[in-house]
Amino acid sequence: MYLSPQWRGAVHHFLKDEEGAQVVEYALIIAVVSIALVLALQGLAGGQFADFITRVSDCLTGTCT
Repeated sequence: MYLSPQWRGAVHHFLKDEEGAQVVEYALIIAVVSIALVLALQGLAGGQFADFITRVSDCLTGTCT
């Protein structure tokens, strides 16, 4: 496949550009830590964690008691 020099330069620049990569890495780290935290809390609190999540969900929808 033939790419003109202009397109070749643009593709090369795009592939070499690392700006924004740190944001993605931080987002992945936060996601993994969040999942681990939820799993740990479920194991420690048992059924109380599910009740807590239900209460938070109710409050966020405006039906908090």
